[in-house]
Amino acid sequence: MPDIPSTHDLVQDYYGRQLSGTNDLKTSACCDVSSLPGWLKPLLARIHPEVLSRYYGCGLVCPPLLEGCRVLDLGCGSGRDVYALAQLVGPTGSVVGVDMTDEQLAVARAHQAHQAQVFGFDNVRFLHGYIERLDELGLEHGSFDVIVSNCVVNLSPDKDAVLAGVQRLLKPGGEFYFSDVYADRRVPAAVKNDPVLYGECLGGALYWNDFQRLAQRHGFADPRLVDDRPLAVTDPQLAARTGNLRFYSATYRLFRLDGLESACEDYGQAVIYRGSIPEHARRFVLDKHHDIQAGKVFPVCGNTWRMLHDTRFAPHFDFIGDFSTHYGIFEGCGSNLPFDSGTTAAVGSCC
Repeated sequence: MPDIPSTHDLVQDYYGRQLSGTNDLKTSACCDVSSLPGWLKPLLARIHPEVLSRYYGCGLVCPPLLEGCRVLDLGCGSGRDVYALAQLVGPTGSVVGVDMTDEQLAVARAHQAHQAQVFGFDNVRFLHGYIERLDELGLEHGSFDVIVSNCVVNLSPDKDAVLAGVQRLLKPGGEFYFSDVYADRRVPAAVKNDPVLYGECLGGALYWNDFQRLAQRHGFADPRLVDDRPLAVTDPQLAARTGNLRFYSATYRLFRLDGLESACEDYGQAVIYRGSIPEHARRFVLDKHHDIQAGKVFPVCGNTWRMLHDTRFAPHFDFIGDFSTHYGIFEGCGSNLPFDSGTTAAVGSCC
C-alpha cells in the first residue's frame, strides 16, 4: 500500500478534483442506495442541494437518541451528515466535522450560515485535519457522546491510529457508529495500489475478521453489526481488477465500555424496552441480531446488557438480572462471515 502522504494525496485529489458529484462515482460502494427511513427524509430536505450533491457516503450514520449530544463526524466531506446530525442533536447539542479535503470543506462552510438560518440555530463547526491525527485538532479527550463516520475509515492508511483516536475522544459509555466497506478476504496489493479502486472505497477495504481484531485491539471488545448489503462492481474493467473479492457496505457500532467480553456470555439477564425512544415506539434495533420489541421480556447476554445499561439508552429500558451467575456462552453466538450474501446491489452510481 502507498505511504501515508501519497495515500492522502490520492484521496484528496479523487474527492476534491476528480469527482464533481455523486454521478461521477464508478461503483456503488461509496454511496448509500438503501431506502431512507421516513423520519430522516425531512432532515435531508432541509439541507442545501450543493451539499447533498457532493455526498459520497455508504450508509446512514444517524443513530437514535442524539438530542443534546456532542457528536464528531470523521471525514465529513461536504457536510451532509453534519447538517443532518445538527438537527437531531438540537440547539443544546453540537456537531464537529473533520475532513482533510479543502474543496469539500469549502462546500460545507459555504452553506453554514444558510443552514443556521433554516434550523434556527448554529451548532456546527468544521475542522481541517486528518482522522489519523485527531490529537492535533485540540479536541478534548473523553468529550464526545457519539462519533460517526460515513465510508471514510477504509480510505485511511492507518486504521489503527483512527480507532485509537476514537477511543480517546469518546466518553465512557459513548459509541462509534459508522458505515464502511469490507471484504470477504484480505485485499491483495494490486487492488490496494489501484488509485481508482482505492478512491472508490474498495482498495482500502478491510477483511471483516481483521476489522474485528482491530476493534478489539483498541478496546472495543464486542463490535456490533447493525446493517449490511453486498456491493457489485458493475464497471467491467474494475470488476476484472477485483477478481473474486466480495465487498459489503456495513454499519457497525462500537461502545466504549469497560468490562465487555470478547464473546457473548450468558448471565441469565433480560431487558424490557419501554418504547420511549422517539421514532422507535414499537421496537428498538440495537444491531442485526437484537430487534427488541417494546414491552416484551428480551433475554440478552452480558455485553448487550451493558450496552443498554451503561449508555444513553438506559432510561428507556427495565433491566432484569445481574452478573452473579454465569451459564456459559450465550446460545446462537458464532464466528462465521456476518454479512448476508443475498441479492447484490448492482448500481453503478448513487443518483
